[in-house]
Amino acid sequence: MDARSPDLTRDAAGWRNDAPMTKSLAEVNASVALPIAGVWWRRLLAFVGPGYLVSVGYMDPGNWATDLAGGSKFGYTLLSVILLSNLMAILLQSLAARLGIVTDRDLARACRGTYSPAVNFLLWLACEAAIIACDLAEVIGTAIALKLLFGIPLIGGALIAALDAFLLLILMNRGFRFLEAFVIALLVVIAVCFTVQLAAAAPPVAEMLRGFVPKTEIFTNPEMLYIAIGIIGATVMPHNLYLHSSIVQTRAYERNDEGRREAIKWATTDSTIALMLALFINAAILVVAAATFHKSGHSDVAEIGQAFELLSPLLGLGIASTLFAVALLASGLNSTVTATLAGQIVMEGFLDLRLPSWARRLLTRGIAIIPVIVVTAIYGERGTADLLVFSQVVLSMQLPFAVIPLVRFVSDRRKMGKFVIPVWVAAIAWIVAGIIVVLNLKLLADTLFG
Repeated sequence: MDARSPDLTRDAAGWRNDAPMTKSLAEVNASVALPIAGVWWRRLLAFVGPGYLVSVGYMDPGNWATDLAGGSKFGYTLLSVILLSNLMAILLQSLAARLGIVTDRDLARACRGTYSPAVNFLLWLACEAAIIACDLAEVIGTAIALKLLFGIPLIGGALIAALDAFLLLILMNRGFRFLEAFVIALLVVIAVCFTVQLAAAAPPVAEMLRGFVPKTEIFTNPEMLYIAIGIIGATVMPHNLYLHSSIVQTRAYERNDEGRREAIKWATTDSTIALMLALFINAAILVVAAATFHKSGHSDVAEIGQAFELLSPLLGLGIASTLFAVALLASGLNSTVTATLAGQIVMEGFLDLRLPSWARRLLTRGIAIIPVIVVTAIYGERGTADLLVFSQVVLSMQLPFAVIPLVRFVSDRRKMGKFVIPVWVAAIAWIVAGIIVVLNLKLLADTLFG
């Protein structure tokens, strides 16, 4: 073998021998102590946190655009898509947690330890595109929230959004549990805001429940399919799989079979409960849009600014619009934290490249801010609304590049040993991956050939 070429020989588990085996997020790896003994709920509480950080990505500003568009245009029909995508998310996130706990590698490091350098580079590019698309949604969402609450122009708000590059740095310096508490507190704010709006909207329960039953027109109607795939892209987010496989390793569980088995159980419970909260938030956004806008004939409400202006008058609740904007700002701040962490995990995992978190954040934020400023200057607020929905479709297009490697790894007995997923779970996971690929191919065909 040429001395300059990489060593692609593999160990018994199929990992490349030349792949560096460094700890994921080494500065916080195994930093959260667990109770040695005690009642079950104390063990669960010790594991609570990573699931909520992951759930942030399932209710970020990008979700708002797709949920508002789906609710105002098609009523409750796309609730079934939100439910389906959330069930997909619960399955895929549990697999990501299992991979990280069993192999001591996050998804990016698992890819680096399995595929050739060329394939890894392409996977890294796809994941970076997804993170930039997510960052784009955060910038737009935060800028819109600042305008709605304080009257700051969108371009000014986008520039201010760049300053939150230092938020994660401040939080991480206080400890990972402090970071988790900050995120959970903002999630509570979002949940309370939408609970009040949902109560004010008073949707018809029977009609709402029928919306959770899938309908064939979702696939046959190109406009509905476009929004449906946007919802899937906004809900099942590729960079969250990388994130979850890493941050579950912050718990100081025993790195043996018994410790890993218990860690998988509690980490899966944590993420499932957290993602049910995400389901409630996403469904609430769509239901409020359907009960308020679709019902009153405002079926063209796809912009967050429009929703803000119409909510209070249509609901007859003066504080409704303000609650909407506060929840949006909390969502943007939360998404900033998790996207920054995911970016660090991806860059370190695929490239073994370490940048200060503030430098990494400024770089990705800068890339995201440019299209926002350009589109706002040329097309105004309408352009940013279209850009927000488009960013979620871009996220959906990147999903196969994260989902397929994940399912492959957790189905591989060499890598997972006794923790390999059962055949029936693998079958469901491959069906989910297949659905994602087929929907994306359909969207691509519709986009290219009309």
